[in-house]
Amino acid sequence: MGVGRCKDLTVERRNASTLQRMPLPNRIDNCFPQLRSAKRKGFIPYICAGDPSFAKTAELAFALEQAGANLLELGLPFSDPLADGIVNQLAAQRALAAGATVHGVFDCIREIRRRSQIPIVLYSYLNPIFQFGFDKFHRDAEAAGVDGLLILDLPPEEDFDEPGVGGFRKRPTPKVRQSDGLVPRRAFASKRSNDEARGLVHIRLVAPTTPAERMVKIAANAKGFLYYVSREGVTGACETIASSLAEKIAQLRKVSDLPIAVGFGISRADQAREVARQADAVVVGSAIVDQIAQHGNDPDLIESVVEFAKPLSDAIKSVSI
Repeated sequence: MGVGRCKDLTVERRNASTLQRMPLPNRIDNCFPQLRSAKRKGFIPYICAGDPSFAKTAELAFALEQAGANLLELGLPFSDPLADGIVNQLAAQRALAAGATVHGVFDCIREIRRRSQIPIVLYSYLNPIFQFGFDKFHRDAEAAGVDGLLILDLPPEEDFDEPGVGGFRKRPTPKVRQSDGLVPRRAFASKRSNDEARGLVHIRLVAPTTPAERMVKIAANAKGFLYYVSREGVTGACETIASSLAEKIAQLRKVSDLPIAVGFGISRADQAREVARQADAVVVGSAIVDQIAQHGNDPDLIESVVEFAKPLSDAIKSVSI
């Protein structure tokens, strides 16, 4: 073999290696440009993994996608869900009582990935992630097919990953005395690298009570989309949409170009349509979970949930950009 051919093979191997290391586009990052191209708003249903069973969760995911879901928010069952109202609390209890585990949730997502490429955001609290192992949780979640994590009680000050040239860079880790009973801050710093396939994005939350200067900090280096909580308090159906929604969304758009999804309290088609006029996507959770609670043991569970969710999806998609 000639020297020239050896050089060619070396270049080919180097190029192939580079391609293998290049991160693939995150499904979330693909979702919103597709919606903009279609001049449509997104529908994001929330369901709790394992309620009433993992098999039914997978079936519900497929059915909701057929009903118009653009992204799926999947709850990781947890025994102390402080941000959730009674409907989602009971869903988590049912899932845990049925034997749900973190490994089971990942297996469920793998089953969904066999038939669907819908973006999946895992909704969780920090405790189960920390107990599982922060880095291991991120690796296993990504390997299973998760695209984003919405960690309810992880503030941006503790979320150290920042996009840098060719990957992630870390903020300096301050020293923490072990004797004071605190967990070192480095425990929450993921070791994810640019070599991993897609990279999980951490979805950040903004509340109605968030001051303008705090919005800037939350939006800085955020990825995927921003989740605006439409009301104060916990999850659950609400009779009205906050009158301040349009003002708050406009304020948020001044500090970030990311898409904005709005959730908490949306349960009817008219509410979903109203929110879609301001947001890029609408999250409907407790109202759908309540349908699962009512029909969980019925043979027509999937049909009942779809019958409820389809008008919500249609209402959101009736609002054009």
